[in-house]
Amino acid sequence: MAASSAEEDKYRPFLRQDIERNTKWRYGTPSYEAVNKLFEEGRTNVWAPGSLEDQVQTIVKQWEMEMFHKLDFQENRSVDPEKYTFSLNGRKSINLEEKRKLGGGYIPLLQTSLPEKLRPYNPYAETADSSHKAFITAFPRGFALEILHVYSGPPEIVYKFRHWGYMEGPFKGHAPTGDKIELYGMAIFTLDENSKVVKVEFFYDPAELLGGLLKGGEFEDSAEDADASCPVLRNTG
Repeated sequence: MAASSAEEDKYRPFLRQDIERNTKWRYGTPSYEAVNKLFEEGRTNVWAPGSLEDQVQTIVKQWEMEMFHKLDFQENRSVDPEKYTFSLNGRKSINLEEKRKLGGGYIPLLQTSLPEKLRPYNPYAETADSSHKAFITAFPRGFALEILHVYSGPPEIVYKFRHWGYMEGPFKGHAPTGDKIELYGMAIFTLDENSKVVKVEFFYDPAELLGGLLKGGEFEDSAEDADASCPVLRNTG
């Protein structure tokens, strides 16, 4: 369930109804109840409140929440929308408008240089909504995130992360396996003088994620597109 007006998500302090009551959400107010439980059961470290690792974990989780769920870039509290850029694996940085044109959602996170016929999953054939539906269907409890190590603090935060989830639903015509799928990587978040994120750089192998999702037997995927108001789409990692 979403946080009440008097409470906040304990890992995402910006997610409060009293300060987000007019926010335009892509799928309705996001719910992190399931993925928070997955995170608490599977994390390898419990960082002390207020520690550098705890602060970085909060920054990244809040950034992720806004990037996936807010429709209006100007409503983002974690980033400066005028200065923000994103890059994956050393590619040319893109701003928020270029990210929207690329498709948004998971698409910028799964960019590939493979020829189209060799792509096991083609992010450029997806929309923000179709890619979000595909991954939320595959990971109904979400795709949890933890910070493993912080190498430097603000203003240039360099950290190692781990994502994990259980493939308990189908993915693009592949049957669920129930297996735990993990993704490890590095990232650099640059903050400005107002502690807003202005530059994000990710470094990881998308095949770590896609390989596990494509292990299940193939079948005809006849699922209809989910409506954007579907409560399942509010779950996230």
